[in-house]
Amino acid sequence: MDLETAVVRRRMVRSFAGEPLPNGLVDRMVGAALRAPTAGNSRGTAWIALEGPEETSRYWLAATDPEWRASSRRWPGLSRAPAVAVSLYSPAAYQRRYGAPDKHPDGGGPATATWPVPYWVADAAFGVMTLLLEVTAHGFGACFLGNFRNEDSVLAAVGAPSEWRLFGAVAIGRPDGSDRRSASLDRAGPARSDRLHAGRWGGTAGPRPRERCPDPRS
Repeated sequence: MDLETAVVRRRMVRSFAGEPLPNGLVDRMVGAALRAPTAGNSRGTAWIALEGPEETSRYWLAATDPEWRASSRRWPGLSRAPAVAVSLYSPAAYQRRYGAPDKHPDGGGPATATWPVPYWVADAAFGVMTLLLEVTAHGFGACFLGNFRNEDSVLAAVGAPSEWRLFGAVAIGRPDGSDRRSASLDRAGPARSDRLHAGRWGGTAGPRPRERCPDPRS
């Protein structure tokens, strides 16, 4: 599947068939997510790939509670996902990188505390999007699970070192076809022209005249 097709077909899948994924595929797909952009080549994101009920249950039991599992209509379908990839990031890795001499030659130290949007959040999001597209391209389904509660419990369950934070997780598997349509899809939303602007806010997007590039040999 080419990239454009994967982008168009990608959607959040919340009900999975329980069949395992092909051997080695999860590691390949999560490995591809490590190729996502990383600020300053900090490489301050990491993944923990969980496969099979014994491993994935570590995540579910830590990230959810009995009351939620008993009441959520999503739980049965989500729980059948044969793989869960846990997304982690390390603010300390970026602080070390941006405190390095090539970033702060005057020895002023890292400026990460002043970043309006920390690079570690952006890099983790890049990695998740890469994985979602990779899963779609292989003909499977995935769902992003945010960090809503119990972060410390999840980190402990997967054995993450102390400097790492939980960004979220991605449930991966073959859709079972019973996914209920999300009510969010029925919300009235802004038109495409309200979200895509050319040149400046309010500019109409569309084909633009292009100047002819000069011949580099001239």
